[in-house]
Amino acid sequence: MEKIKAIIIILFGISSFAQTDDFKQIDFTKADSIAKFYHGENLDNLPLLVHKLTATFTTDVEKFRAIYTWVSTNIDNDYGSAVKNQRKRKKLMNDDYALGNWNNTFKIHMFRTLLKDKKTICTGYAYLIKELSTIANINCKIIDGYGRNIDNNIGELSVPNHSWNAVFLNNKWYLSDATWSSGYTELPTYAFISDYNDGYFLTEPKLFSKSHYPLNEQWLLMQNNPSVSDFLNGPLVYGNTFKNTIIPITPATMYIETSKKMINTFTLEISESFKIEELELEISNGSNRTKVEPTNTVITDNLLNVDYQFKRTGHYDFHIKLKDEVVVTYLIKVKRKLYHSKRSSNKIKI
Repeated sequence: MEKIKAIIIILFGISSFAQTDDFKQIDFTKADSIAKFYHGENLDNLPLLVHKLTATFTTDVEKFRAIYTWVSTNIDNDYGSAVKNQRKRKKLMNDDYALGNWNNTFKIHMFRTLLKDKKTICTGYAYLIKELSTIANINCKIIDGYGRNIDNNIGELSVPNHSWNAVFLNNKWYLSDATWSSGYTELPTYAFISDYNDGYFLTEPKLFSKSHYPLNEQWLLMQNNPSVSDFLNGPLVYGNTFKNTIIPITPATMYIETSKKMINTFTLEISESFKIEELELEISNGSNRTKVEPTNTVITDNLLNVDYQFKRTGHYDFHIKLKDEVVVTYLIKVKRKLYHSKRSSNKIKI
């Protein structure tokens, strides 16, 4: 009976629509301060570390916040190892035996590096978040799947290349990605730059799905799950998209065909803190970048409609920016004429 009860609770949590708004009444300043106070602590004694981070809190969400912030600001991303692992896995993807051996060998290396140098890849981040949360009696899972960025899962599915966490708080599941919260890697040096991004903490599932797709679709945590095709062909989003809680709605795909005579409407779901004066549009054609003015902008409730008419034929990267940082990218092909539709938002090439 207890098992059935637990399964019902978990399924209810998955079907619920998780939102960070659920915790608007919680001030995370104290949790962040605790994480900062214990900056530099080692990983030799995880129960002691959890006690230091969570002992003063009564709510699970504050405990998880302290754990998450500490991991995101104390563990470096080992990008070089991540690249090496991905290349090896792609090479061995058709040889199950060799792939299994590599995975076991690399896992040992990854955990040794994490414990010794506090440096790891996404699997290590997700593992550490799960272990610390479990010690704090918080139900947390590692979610494996696909991460999408400018180099991965554009139009075609690669081997699984990313891991993140789902955490159970107040009878609901929430999604977080400590790896992408932690900072970024400068190329070609592979130097890791610690730069905490709060946008990946308890992220709205609709936004999370723009760059994360789990192997098990139940962990999308949405009532109407996007398809793999939606994930692969959607507009490109960035860390600043998450930081500013911008969700591209339409066009639904990154590749768009239009003509010079057409008004193109780009619809974004925005947060309450959005400021229209910070919006910028940029067109890139090869090495040339040009800022352009929208034809029109309209905000209705939490939706922003941006209209733009392209002046010349050709192929363009069309960037929607906020505070001079790119948040959404579309790839545009502008023709002289299009004969099969009246609006470019319906002329999407998949």
